[in-house]
Amino acid sequence: MLLVGLAVALALLLWAWRCRPGGAGSGGGRWGPWGLVLRHWLALRVLGRAVGCQRWHLEQASAAARRSQERLLLRLLGRAGAAEPDPGVFRERRPLARRGSQGGEAPAPPALPTGPWALLRSCCTADSPLQGPVLYLDILSRVFPEALSPRGTARFSWARGCSLPAAAWPLPTLYCTPEEAGTVPSRAAALYVQLVFALRERALRALEAGLASELYDALGVLHASWEGLAQDLALGKLSPRLELPEGTRRRLEGLLAPDAARAAELRAECTRGWDGVAQRLWPRLQVVVVAEPSGEQLYGEALRESECRGLPFYCPFYGAAGALLGVNLWPEQPDPRYLLCPGWAFCEFLPAGPGAEGPPETVLLADVEQGQEYELVLTAQDGLSRCRIGEVLKVAEFHNQCPIVGPVRRLSQTLSVRGEGVPEERFYRSLCRAVAMWPGARLVDYVCAESSLLGASSGACAPHYQVFVELRGVRDLSEAQRYKLDQCLQEDFPVYKTFRLKGSIGPVRLHLVAAGAFRELRDAAGPPGPMARVLRERRPLHFIQSRVVS
Repeated sequence: MLLVGLAVALALLLWAWRCRPGGAGSGGGRWGPWGLVLRHWLALRVLGRAVGCQRWHLEQASAAARRSQERLLLRLLGRAGAAEPDPGVFRERRPLARRGSQGGEAPAPPALPTGPWALLRSCCTADSPLQGPVLYLDILSRVFPEALSPRGTARFSWARGCSLPAAAWPLPTLYCTPEEAGTVPSRAAALYVQLVFALRERALRALEAGLASELYDALGVLHASWEGLAQDLALGKLSPRLELPEGTRRRLEGLLAPDAARAAELRAECTRGWDGVAQRLWPRLQVVVVAEPSGEQLYGEALRESECRGLPFYCPFYGAAGALLGVNLWPEQPDPRYLLCPGWAFCEFLPAGPGAEGPPETVLLADVEQGQEYELVLTAQDGLSRCRIGEVLKVAEFHNQCPIVGPVRRLSQTLSVRGEGVPEERFYRSLCRAVAMWPGARLVDYVCAESSLLGASSGACAPHYQVFVELRGVRDLSEAQRYKLDQCLQEDFPVYKTFRLKGSIGPVRLHLVAAGAFRELRDAAGPPGPMARVLRERRPLHFIQSRVVS
Protein backbone atom coordinates (compact mmCIF):
# COMPACT_ATOMS: atom_id res chain seq x y z
CA MET A 1 0.00 0.00 0.00
CA LEU A 2 2.86 2.36 0.74
CA LEU A 3 4.35 1.79 -2.71
CA VAL A 4 0.97 2.41 -4.35
CA GLY A 5 0.57 5.65 -2.37
CA LEU A 6 4.02 6.81 -3.39
CA ALA A 7 3.28 5.98 -7.02
CA VAL A 8 0.06 7.98 -6.92
CA ALA A 9 1.81 10.94 -5.28
CA LEU A 10 4.59 10.84 -7.87
CA ALA A 11 2.06 10.64 -10.69
CA LEU A 12 0.14 13.61 -9.31
CA LEU A 13 3.33 15.66 -9.10
CA LEU A 14 4.22 14.73 -12.66
CA TRP A 15 0.70 15.68 -13.79
CA ALA A 16 0.90 19.06 -12.05
CA TRP A 17 4.33 19.77 -13.56
CA ARG A 18 3.19 18.79 -17.04
CA CYS A 19 0.01 20.90 -16.85
CA ARG A 20 1.54 24.06 -15.34
CA PRO A 21 1.65 27.12 -17.61
CA GLY A 22 4.63 26.73 -19.88
CA GLY A 23 5.23 23.21 -18.64
CA ALA A 24 6.26 20.30 -20.80
CA GLY A 25 2.67 19.18 -21.25
CA SER A 26 1.18 22.54 -22.12
CA GLY A 27 1.98 22.35 -25.80
CA GLY A 28 -1.03 20.31 -26.87
CA GLY A 29 -0.43 16.85 -25.45
CA ARG A 30 3.16 15.98 -26.45
CA TRP A 31 3.46 13.17 -23.96
CA GLY A 32 6.03 10.46 -24.31
CA PRO A 33 4.75 6.88 -24.15
CA TRP A 34 5.67 6.40 -20.50
CA GLY A 35 4.10 9.69 -19.45
CA LEU A 36 0.92 8.77 -21.30
CA VAL A 37 0.75 5.33 -19.66
CA LEU A 38 1.35 6.78 -16.18
CA ARG A 39 -1.21 9.52 -16.68
CA HIS A 40 -3.81 7.02 -17.94
CA TRP A 41 -3.07 4.53 -15.15
CA LEU A 42 -3.52 7.22 -12.53
CA ALA A 43 -6.82 8.39 -14.02
CA LEU A 44 -8.16 4.81 -14.09
CA ARG A 45 -7.23 4.27 -10.44
CA VAL A 46 -9.09 7.42 -9.40
CA LEU A 47 -11.96 6.53 -11.71
CA GLY A 48 -12.50 3.29 -9.80
CA ARG A 49 -13.05 5.27 -6.60
CA ALA A 50 -15.22 7.90 -8.30
CA VAL A 51 -17.50 5.26 -9.84
CA GLY A 52 -18.47 3.84 -6.46
CA CYS A 53 -19.27 7.31 -5.12
CA GLN A 54 -21.34 8.28 -8.13
CA ARG A 55 -23.30 5.03 -8.14
CA TRP A 56 -24.12 5.67 -4.49
CA HIS A 57 -25.16 9.27 -5.25
CA LEU A 58 -27.40 8.08 -8.09
CA GLU A 59 -29.12 5.40 -6.01
CA GLN A 60 -29.76 7.86 -3.18
CA ALA A 61 -31.14 10.52 -5.50
CA SER A 62 -33.32 8.13 -7.50
CA ALA A 63 -34.76 6.56 -4.34
CA ALA A 64 -35.92 10.02 -3.23
CA ALA A 65 -36.59 11.63 -6.60
CA ARG A 66 -39.13 14.15 -5.35
CA ARG A 67 -36.83 15.43 -2.62
CA SER A 68 -33.87 15.54 -5.02
CA GLN A 69 -35.85 17.70 -7.45
CA GLU A 70 -36.97 20.02 -4.64
CA ARG A 71 -33.37 20.53 -3.50
CA LEU A 72 -32.33 21.29 -7.08
CA LEU A 73 -35.18 23.80 -7.46
CA LEU A 74 -34.11 25.55 -4.27
CA ARG A 75 -30.58 25.92 -5.66
CA LEU A 76 -31.91 27.35 -8.93
CA LEU A 77 -34.21 29.81 -7.15
CA GLY A 78 -31.37 30.84 -4.86
CA ARG A 79 -29.39 31.93 -7.91
CA ALA A 80 -32.33 34.11 -8.95
CA GLY A 81 -32.63 35.65 -5.47
CA ALA A 82 -36.07 34.08 -4.98
CA ALA A 83 -37.47 31.86 -2.27
CA GLU A 84 -40.30 29.62 -3.45
CA PRO A 85 -39.58 26.25 -1.85
CA ASP A 86 -42.90 24.70 -2.86
CA PRO A 87 -42.86 23.41 -6.49
CA GLY A 88 -46.60 24.12 -6.74
CA VAL A 89 -46.08 27.80 -5.86
CA PHE A 90 -43.16 27.97 -8.28
CA ARG A 91 -45.25 26.57 -11.15
CA GLU A 92 -48.15 28.88 -10.34
CA ARG A 93 -46.03 32.04 -10.34
CA ARG A 94 -43.87 31.26 -13.36
CA PRO A 95 -45.84 30.77 -16.60
CA LEU A 96 -44.74 28.36 -19.28
CA ALA A 97 -42.75 29.70 -22.23
CA ARG A 98 -42.08 27.95 -25.51
CA ARG A 99 -38.58 27.58 -26.87
CA GLY A 100 -38.03 28.73 -30.46
CA SER A 101 -38.11 25.90 -32.96
CA GLN A 102 -34.58 26.65 -34.13
CA GLY A 103 -33.02 28.32 -31.11
CA GLY A 104 -30.11 30.69 -31.38
CA GLU A 105 -26.40 30.26 -31.66
CA ALA A 106 -25.35 27.71 -29.06
CA PRO A 107 -23.25 29.24 -26.27
CA ALA A 108 -19.64 28.17 -26.08
CA PRO A 109 -19.27 25.25 -23.65
CA PRO A 110 -17.44 26.05 -20.43
CA ALA A 111 -13.84 25.02 -19.93
CA LEU A 112 -13.87 21.67 -18.12
CA PRO A 113 -11.17 20.23 -15.88
CA THR A 114 -9.72 16.92 -17.03
CA GLY A 115 -7.84 13.98 -15.61
CA PRO A 116 -7.48 12.87 -11.97
CA TRP A 117 -8.37 16.30 -10.55
CA ALA A 118 -11.82 16.19 -12.17
CA LEU A 119 -12.32 12.57 -11.13
CA LEU A 120 -11.24 13.29 -7.54
CA ARG A 121 -13.72 16.15 -7.39
CA SER A 122 -16.45 13.85 -8.67
CA CYS A 123 -16.05 11.67 -5.57
CA CYS A 124 -17.53 14.49 -3.52
CA THR A 125 -20.27 15.90 -5.74
CA ALA A 126 -23.19 14.58 -7.76
CA ASP A 127 -23.53 17.47 -10.23
CA SER A 128 -24.20 16.42 -13.81
CA PRO A 129 -21.00 17.67 -15.52
CA LEU A 130 -19.06 15.04 -13.56
CA GLN A 131 -21.56 12.35 -12.66
CA GLY A 132 -22.63 11.65 -16.25
CA PRO A 133 -19.18 10.99 -17.75
CA VAL A 134 -18.07 8.94 -14.72
CA LEU A 135 -21.12 6.66 -15.02
CA TYR A 136 -20.58 6.41 -18.77
CA LEU A 137 -16.94 5.36 -18.37
CA ASP A 138 -17.95 2.71 -15.85
CA ILE A 139 -20.64 1.29 -18.15
CA LEU A 140 -18.28 1.30 -21.12
CA SER A 141 -15.56 -0.58 -19.25
CA ARG A 142 -18.02 -3.18 -17.93
CA VAL A 143 -19.61 -4.03 -21.28
CA PHE A 144 -16.58 -3.47 -23.55
CA PRO A 145 -13.57 -4.42 -21.41
CA GLU A 146 -10.88 -2.93 -23.67
CA ALA A 147 -12.72 0.30 -24.48
CA LEU A 148 -10.75 2.37 -21.94
CA SER A 149 -7.34 1.65 -23.49
CA PRO A 150 -5.07 4.72 -23.76
CA ARG A 151 -5.47 6.47 -27.11
CA GLY A 152 -8.04 3.82 -27.99
CA THR A 153 -10.90 6.15 -28.97
CA ALA A 154 -11.19 8.34 -32.06
CA ARG A 155 -13.57 11.30 -31.75
CA PHE A 156 -15.38 13.08 -34.59
CA SER A 157 -17.03 16.37 -33.71
CA TRP A 158 -16.83 20.04 -34.58
CA ALA A 159 -18.00 23.38 -33.21
CA ARG A 160 -17.09 26.72 -34.70
CA GLY A 161 -14.22 28.30 -32.77
CA CYS A 162 -14.38 26.02 -29.71
CA SER A 163 -14.10 22.42 -28.66
CA LEU A 164 -17.20 20.56 -27.51
CA PRO A 165 -16.82 18.32 -24.44
CA ALA A 166 -16.20 14.69 -25.31
CA ALA A 167 -18.34 11.98 -23.72
CA ALA A 168 -15.38 10.92 -21.57
CA TRP A 169 -13.85 14.35 -21.02
CA PRO A 170 -12.44 13.58 -17.52
CA LEU A 171 -10.20 10.96 -19.18
CA PRO A 172 -8.40 12.83 -22.00
CA THR A 173 -5.79 10.09 -22.44
CA LEU A 174 -8.57 7.95 -23.90
CA TYR A 175 -8.51 9.92 -27.16
CA CYS A 176 -6.10 9.64 -30.05
CA THR A 177 -7.56 12.74 -31.68
CA PRO A 178 -5.99 16.07 -30.66
CA GLU A 179 -8.49 18.52 -29.22
CA GLU A 180 -7.34 21.23 -31.61
CA ALA A 181 -8.54 19.16 -34.57
CA GLY A 182 -12.12 19.92 -33.55
CA THR A 183 -11.64 23.71 -33.51
CA VAL A 184 -10.42 24.38 -37.05
CA PRO A 185 -12.46 26.92 -39.06
CA SER A 186 -14.58 24.51 -41.12
CA ARG A 187 -16.48 21.34 -40.30
CA ALA A 188 -15.22 19.54 -43.43
CA ALA A 189 -11.58 20.27 -42.52
CA ALA A 190 -12.13 19.19 -38.91
CA LEU A 191 -13.58 15.81 -39.90
CA TYR A 192 -10.73 15.26 -42.39
CA VAL A 193 -8.05 15.99 -39.78
CA GLN A 194 -9.78 13.84 -37.15
CA LEU A 195 -9.95 11.01 -39.66
CA VAL A 196 -6.21 11.26 -40.36
CA PHE A 197 -5.40 10.88 -36.66
CA ALA A 198 -7.90 8.03 -36.29
CA LEU A 199 -6.37 6.13 -39.22
CA ARG A 200 -2.91 6.36 -37.62
CA GLU A 201 -4.10 4.18 -34.72
CA ARG A 202 -4.66 0.63 -35.91
CA ALA A 203 -5.50 -0.52 -32.36
CA LEU A 204 -8.59 1.66 -31.88
CA ARG A 205 -11.28 0.21 -29.62
CA ALA A 206 -14.04 2.80 -30.08
CA LEU A 207 -15.32 5.40 -32.53
CA GLU A 208 -17.08 8.34 -30.89
CA ALA A 209 -19.06 11.14 -32.49
CA GLY A 210 -21.12 14.01 -31.18
CA LEU A 211 -23.88 13.07 -33.65
CA ALA A 212 -24.48 10.15 -36.01
CA SER A 213 -24.29 12.60 -38.92
CA GLU A 214 -20.73 13.58 -37.93
CA LEU A 215 -19.51 9.99 -38.04
CA TYR A 216 -21.48 9.44 -41.26
CA ASP A 217 -19.81 12.46 -42.87
CA ALA A 218 -16.36 11.53 -41.56
CA LEU A 219 -16.63 8.09 -43.16
CA GLY A 220 -17.98 9.85 -46.24
CA VAL A 221 -14.65 11.68 -46.36
CA LEU A 222 -13.01 8.25 -46.33
CA HIS A 223 -15.12 7.28 -49.37
CA ALA A 224 -14.23 10.39 -51.32
CA SER A 225 -10.61 11.01 -50.26
CA TRP A 226 -9.02 7.70 -49.23
CA GLU A 227 -6.16 8.09 -51.71
CA GLY A 228 -5.31 11.53 -50.34
CA LEU A 229 -5.60 10.25 -46.77
CA ALA A 230 -3.20 7.41 -47.59
CA GLN A 231 -0.72 9.91 -49.00
CA ASP A 232 -1.00 12.05 -45.86
CA LEU A 233 -0.27 8.99 -43.70
CA ALA A 234 2.69 7.98 -45.86
CA LEU A 235 4.23 11.49 -45.74
CA GLY A 236 3.26 12.39 -42.18
CA LYS A 237 1.83 15.67 -43.50
CA LEU A 238 -1.64 17.11 -43.98
CA SER A 239 -2.81 17.80 -47.52
CA PRO A 240 -1.83 21.30 -48.73
CA ARG A 241 -5.35 21.60 -50.19
CA LEU A 242 -6.76 21.52 -46.65
CA GLU A 243 -7.57 25.07 -45.51
CA LEU A 244 -6.03 25.42 -42.05
CA PRO A 245 -4.46 28.33 -40.14
CA GLU A 246 -0.71 28.05 -40.50
CA GLY A 247 -0.09 27.74 -36.77
CA THR A 248 -2.72 25.01 -36.45
CA ARG A 249 -1.26 23.10 -39.38
CA ARG A 250 2.22 23.28 -37.91
CA ARG A 251 1.10 22.02 -34.49
CA LEU A 252 -0.99 19.18 -35.92
CA GLU A 253 1.74 18.04 -38.31
CA GLY A 254 4.14 18.03 -35.38
CA LEU A 255 2.09 15.15 -33.96
CA LEU A 256 2.28 13.11 -37.18
CA ALA A 257 5.03 10.84 -38.47
CA PRO A 258 5.40 9.05 -41.84
CA ASP A 259 3.78 5.59 -41.80
CA ALA A 260 4.02 3.93 -45.21
CA ALA A 261 2.82 0.55 -43.90
CA ARG A 262 -0.40 1.98 -42.53
CA ALA A 263 -0.94 3.93 -45.76
CA ALA A 264 -0.60 0.71 -47.78
CA GLU A 265 -3.06 -1.05 -45.46
CA LEU A 266 -5.57 1.79 -45.93
CA ARG A 267 -5.32 1.53 -49.73
CA ALA A 268 -5.77 -2.24 -49.64
CA GLU A 269 -8.88 -2.14 -47.42
CA CYS A 270 -10.58 0.71 -49.30
CA THR A 271 -10.17 -1.04 -52.65
CA ARG A 272 -12.07 -4.02 -51.17
CA GLY A 273 -15.23 -1.94 -50.70
CA TRP A 274 -17.08 -0.23 -47.89
CA ASP A 275 -19.16 -2.89 -46.16
CA GLY A 276 -17.58 -3.48 -42.75
CA VAL A 277 -14.64 -1.22 -43.57
CA ALA A 278 -14.43 0.14 -40.01
CA GLN A 279 -13.83 -3.32 -38.56
CA ARG A 280 -11.26 -4.06 -41.26
CA LEU A 281 -9.32 -0.82 -40.75
CA TRP A 282 -9.43 -1.17 -36.96
CA PRO A 283 -9.52 -4.93 -36.19
CA ARG A 284 -9.81 -4.41 -32.40
CA LEU A 285 -12.79 -2.04 -32.64
CA GLN A 286 -15.46 -2.90 -30.05
CA VAL A 287 -18.12 -0.18 -30.09
CA VAL A 288 -19.45 2.92 -31.82
CA VAL A 289 -20.39 5.62 -29.29
CA VAL A 290 -22.69 8.08 -30.97
CA ALA A 291 -25.63 10.36 -30.21
CA GLU A 292 -28.54 9.38 -32.44
CA PRO A 293 -31.41 11.73 -31.60
CA SER A 294 -34.59 12.12 -33.60
CA GLY A 295 -33.73 13.23 -37.12
CA GLU A 296 -30.43 11.33 -37.15
CA GLN A 297 -31.98 7.86 -37.56
CA LEU A 298 -31.21 7.73 -41.28
CA TYR A 299 -27.46 8.13 -40.67
CA GLY A 300 -27.38 5.50 -37.95
CA GLU A 301 -29.14 3.01 -40.19
CA ALA A 302 -26.75 3.73 -43.07
CA LEU A 303 -23.71 3.20 -40.84
CA ARG A 304 -25.05 -0.08 -39.44
CA GLU A 305 -25.77 -1.38 -42.93
CA SER A 306 -22.42 -0.49 -44.47
CA GLU A 307 -19.23 0.95 -42.94
CA CYS A 308 -19.93 -0.06 -39.32
CA ARG A 309 -21.65 -3.36 -40.08
CA GLY A 310 -21.38 -5.83 -37.21
CA LEU A 311 -20.43 -3.26 -34.55
CA PRO A 312 -22.64 -2.45 -31.53
CA PHE A 313 -23.85 1.15 -31.18
CA TYR A 314 -24.13 2.85 -27.81
CA CYS A 315 -25.83 6.22 -27.24
CA PRO A 316 -24.78 7.20 -23.68
CA PHE A 317 -26.64 10.42 -22.88
CA TYR A 318 -29.95 12.17 -23.37
CA GLY A 319 -29.87 15.95 -23.49
CA ALA A 320 -32.13 18.78 -24.64
CA ALA A 321 -31.74 22.56 -24.95
CA GLY A 322 -28.08 22.28 -23.98
CA ALA A 323 -28.81 20.44 -20.71
CA LEU A 324 -27.70 16.92 -19.82
CA LEU A 325 -30.78 15.10 -18.51
CA GLY A 326 -30.26 11.35 -18.50
CA VAL A 327 -27.82 8.48 -18.90
CA ASN A 328 -28.20 5.17 -20.73
CA LEU A 329 -27.26 2.42 -18.27
CA TRP A 330 -28.23 -0.38 -20.68
CA PRO A 331 -25.94 -0.35 -23.76
CA GLU A 332 -27.00 -3.89 -24.71
CA GLN A 333 -30.56 -2.73 -25.44
CA PRO A 334 -31.21 -2.12 -29.18
CA ASP A 335 -33.38 0.97 -28.51
CA PRO A 336 -31.71 3.55 -26.25
CA ARG A 337 -33.39 4.16 -22.89
CA TYR A 338 -32.31 6.85 -20.46
CA LEU A 339 -32.62 7.19 -16.71
CA LEU A 340 -33.60 10.80 -15.98
CA CYS A 341 -31.27 11.78 -13.15
CA PRO A 342 -33.12 13.96 -10.61
CA GLY A 343 -30.12 16.06 -9.61
CA TRP A 344 -29.25 17.22 -13.13
CA ALA A 345 -32.18 19.43 -14.18
CA PHE A 346 -35.57 20.42 -12.78
CA CYS A 347 -38.02 18.66 -15.10
CA GLU A 348 -41.76 18.91 -15.55
CA PHE A 349 -43.96 17.02 -17.96
CA LEU A 350 -46.99 17.94 -20.04
CA PRO A 351 -49.18 14.97 -21.08
CA ALA A 352 -48.72 14.60 -24.85
CA GLY A 353 -50.31 11.27 -25.71
CA PRO A 354 -53.83 10.55 -27.04
CA GLY A 355 -56.53 12.39 -25.11
CA ALA A 356 -54.08 14.94 -23.70
CA GLU A 357 -56.01 17.99 -24.99
CA GLY A 358 -56.88 20.78 -22.60
CA PRO A 359 -55.09 23.48 -20.59
CA PRO A 360 -51.41 22.68 -19.97
CA GLU A 361 -50.90 21.36 -16.46
CA THR A 362 -47.53 19.85 -15.74
CA VAL A 363 -46.70 16.88 -13.54
CA LEU A 364 -43.44 16.43 -11.68
CA LEU A 365 -40.75 13.87 -12.35
CA ALA A 366 -41.87 11.61 -9.50
CA ASP A 367 -45.51 11.66 -10.71
CA VAL A 368 -45.26 10.53 -14.34
CA GLU A 369 -46.95 7.26 -15.30
CA GLN A 370 -45.50 4.26 -17.07
CA GLY A 371 -46.44 3.92 -20.73
CA GLN A 372 -47.49 7.58 -21.10
CA GLU A 373 -46.04 10.23 -23.41
CA TYR A 374 -45.06 13.69 -22.14
CA GLU A 375 -43.67 16.92 -23.51
CA LEU A 376 -40.60 17.98 -21.57
CA VAL A 377 -40.50 21.27 -19.63
CA LEU A 378 -37.19 22.52 -18.23
CA THR A 379 -36.39 25.29 -15.78
CA ALA A 380 -33.53 27.51 -16.92
CA GLN A 381 -30.32 27.47 -14.92
CA ASP A 382 -31.03 31.00 -13.69
CA GLY A 383 -34.30 29.75 -12.16
CA LEU A 384 -36.28 32.53 -13.84
CA SER A 385 -38.21 30.70 -16.56
CA ARG A 386 -39.94 27.41 -17.34
CA CYS A 387 -39.58 26.42 -20.97
CA ARG A 388 -41.46 23.93 -23.18
CA ILE A 389 -38.65 22.24 -25.09
CA GLY A 390 -40.78 20.57 -27.75
CA GLU A 391 -39.33 17.10 -27.01
CA VAL A 392 -41.83 14.28 -26.42
CA LEU A 393 -40.71 11.34 -24.26
CA LYS A 394 -42.35 8.03 -23.39
CA VAL A 395 -41.97 6.53 -19.91
CA ALA A 396 -40.87 2.91 -20.32
CA GLU A 397 -40.40 1.92 -16.67
CA PHE A 398 -38.84 3.14 -13.41
CA HIS A 399 -35.58 2.82 -11.53
CA ASN A 400 -36.53 3.43 -7.89
CA GLN A 401 -38.66 6.60 -8.21
CA CYS A 402 -37.02 7.88 -11.42
CA PRO A 403 -38.52 7.35 -14.88
CA ILE A 404 -36.65 5.55 -17.64
CA VAL A 405 -37.63 7.22 -20.90
CA GLY A 406 -37.17 6.99 -24.63
CA PRO A 407 -37.42 9.99 -27.01
CA VAL A 408 -40.46 9.85 -29.29
CA ARG A 409 -40.54 12.98 -31.46
CA ARG A 410 -39.72 16.67 -31.79
CA LEU A 411 -42.85 18.81 -31.95
CA SER A 412 -41.04 21.49 -33.97
CA GLN A 413 -40.44 18.86 -36.65
CA THR A 414 -44.10 18.25 -37.47
CA LEU A 415 -45.52 19.08 -40.91
CA SER A 416 -48.89 20.81 -40.70
CA VAL A 417 -50.32 23.13 -43.34
CA ARG A 418 -53.95 22.58 -42.31
CA GLY A 419 -53.59 21.21 -38.79
CA GLU A 420 -53.10 17.63 -40.05
CA GLY A 421 -49.95 17.08 -37.95
CA VAL A 422 -47.52 14.69 -39.70
CA PRO A 423 -44.61 13.91 -37.29
CA GLU A 424 -41.10 13.61 -38.73
CA GLU A 425 -40.56 9.97 -37.73
CA ARG A 426 -43.82 8.86 -39.40
CA PHE A 427 -43.15 10.98 -42.48
CA TYR A 428 -39.78 9.21 -42.73
CA ARG A 429 -41.49 5.80 -42.74
CA SER A 430 -43.87 6.93 -45.50
CA LEU A 431 -40.92 8.26 -47.52
CA CYS A 432 -39.08 4.94 -47.15
CA ARG A 433 -42.17 3.11 -48.44
CA ALA A 434 -42.27 5.36 -51.49
CA VAL A 435 -38.54 4.94 -52.18
CA ALA A 436 -39.01 1.15 -52.12
CA MET A 437 -41.39 1.58 -55.09
CA TRP A 438 -38.73 3.31 -57.21
CA PRO A 439 -36.65 0.52 -58.85
CA GLY A 440 -32.94 0.79 -58.03
CA ALA A 441 -33.34 3.86 -55.80
CA ARG A 442 -31.77 4.18 -52.37
CA LEU A 443 -32.49 7.09 -50.03
CA VAL A 444 -29.36 9.00 -49.01
CA ASP A 445 -30.90 12.05 -47.30
CA TYR A 446 -33.93 14.31 -47.24
CA VAL A 447 -35.55 17.45 -45.83
CA CYS A 448 -39.01 18.93 -46.27
CA ALA A 449 -40.76 22.26 -45.80
CA GLU A 450 -44.24 23.70 -45.80
CA SER A 451 -45.00 25.69 -48.97
CA SER A 452 -45.75 28.84 -46.93
CA LEU A 453 -42.03 29.19 -46.23
CA LEU A 454 -41.48 29.83 -49.94
CA GLY A 455 -43.92 32.74 -50.03
CA ALA A 456 -45.08 33.81 -53.49
CA SER A 457 -42.51 31.56 -55.20
CA SER A 458 -44.60 28.49 -54.24
CA GLY A 459 -47.25 29.54 -56.76
CA ALA A 460 -50.99 30.16 -56.46
CA CYS A 461 -51.86 26.58 -55.50
CA ALA A 462 -53.16 25.03 -52.29
CA PRO A 463 -50.70 24.68 -49.39
CA HIS A 464 -48.51 21.61 -49.80
CA TYR A 465 -45.26 19.92 -48.78
CA GLN A 466 -41.98 20.60 -50.55
CA VAL A 467 -39.68 17.55 -50.25
CA PHE A 468 -36.01 17.44 -51.25
CA VAL A 469 -34.28 14.06 -51.52
CA GLU A 470 -30.84 12.79 -52.42
CA LEU A 471 -30.99 9.37 -54.04
CA ARG A 472 -28.44 6.79 -55.08
CA GLY A 473 -29.06 4.45 -58.00
CA VAL A 474 -31.36 6.66 -60.10
CA ARG A 475 -30.87 9.93 -61.96
CA ASP A 476 -34.48 11.01 -62.35
CA LEU A 477 -38.05 10.05 -61.49
CA SER A 478 -41.21 10.22 -63.55
CA GLU A 479 -44.18 12.22 -62.34
CA ALA A 480 -46.00 8.97 -61.60
CA GLN A 481 -43.11 7.80 -59.43
CA ARG A 482 -42.96 11.13 -57.58
CA TYR A 483 -46.67 10.88 -56.87
CA LYS A 484 -46.08 7.61 -54.97
CA LEU A 485 -44.98 9.67 -51.95
CA ASP A 486 -48.27 11.55 -51.88
CA GLN A 487 -50.14 8.23 -52.14
CA CYS A 488 -48.16 6.78 -49.23
CA LEU A 489 -48.92 9.83 -47.09
CA GLN A 490 -52.64 9.52 -47.88
CA GLU A 491 -52.59 5.84 -46.90
CA ASP A 492 -50.66 6.50 -43.67
CA PHE A 493 -52.48 9.66 -42.53
CA PRO A 494 -56.28 9.65 -42.91
CA VAL A 495 -56.57 13.34 -41.96
CA TYR A 496 -54.07 14.26 -44.67
CA LYS A 497 -56.06 12.17 -47.16
CA THR A 498 -59.29 13.98 -46.24
CA PHE A 499 -57.71 17.38 -46.91
CA ARG A 500 -56.21 16.12 -50.18
CA LEU A 501 -59.61 14.87 -51.40
CA LYS A 502 -61.18 18.23 -50.52
CA GLY A 503 -58.41 20.03 -52.41
CA SER A 504 -57.43 22.13 -49.39
CA ILE A 505 -53.95 20.54 -49.44
CA GLY A 506 -52.11 20.23 -52.74
CA PRO A 507 -49.99 17.26 -53.85
CA VAL A 508 -46.45 16.84 -52.57
CA ARG A 509 -43.78 18.43 -54.74
CA LEU A 510 -40.71 16.19 -54.80
CA HIS A 511 -37.29 17.47 -55.89
CA LEU A 512 -34.04 15.55 -56.46
CA VAL A 513 -30.82 17.28 -55.35
CA ALA A 514 -27.20 16.77 -56.37
CA ALA A 515 -24.99 14.21 -54.63
CA GLY A 516 -23.36 15.69 -51.52
CA ALA A 517 -25.90 18.52 -51.19
CA PHE A 518 -26.92 17.58 -47.65
CA ARG A 519 -23.33 17.19 -46.48
CA GLU A 520 -22.69 20.71 -47.80
CA LEU A 521 -25.81 21.88 -45.95
CA ARG A 522 -24.50 20.44 -42.68
CA ASP A 523 -21.06 21.96 -43.28
CA ALA A 524 -22.66 25.38 -43.75
CA ALA A 525 -25.20 25.08 -40.94
CA GLY A 526 -23.07 26.54 -38.13
CA PRO A 527 -23.53 25.16 -34.61
CA PRO A 528 -23.82 21.37 -34.43
CA GLY A 529 -27.24 19.93 -33.72
CA PRO A 530 -29.59 17.14 -34.80
CA MET A 531 -30.54 17.32 -38.46
CA ALA A 532 -33.66 19.45 -39.01
CA ARG A 533 -35.93 17.38 -41.25
CA VAL A 534 -38.60 20.08 -41.40
CA LEU A 535 -36.98 23.37 -42.39
CA ARG A 536 -38.35 26.46 -40.62
CA GLU A 537 -35.94 29.10 -41.97
CA ARG A 538 -35.51 30.37 -45.50
CA ARG A 539 -31.70 30.34 -45.58
CA PRO A 540 -31.27 26.53 -45.44
CA LEU A 541 -34.29 26.12 -47.73
CA HIS A 542 -32.76 28.40 -50.36
CA PHE A 543 -29.44 26.56 -49.95
CA ILE A 544 -30.97 23.17 -50.72
CA GLN A 545 -33.13 24.64 -53.52
CA SER A 546 -29.94 25.80 -55.23
CA ARG A 547 -28.80 22.14 -55.39
CA VAL A 548 -31.95 20.81 -57.12
CA VAL A 549 -31.15 18.88 -60.31
CA SER A 550 -34.59 17.47 -61.14
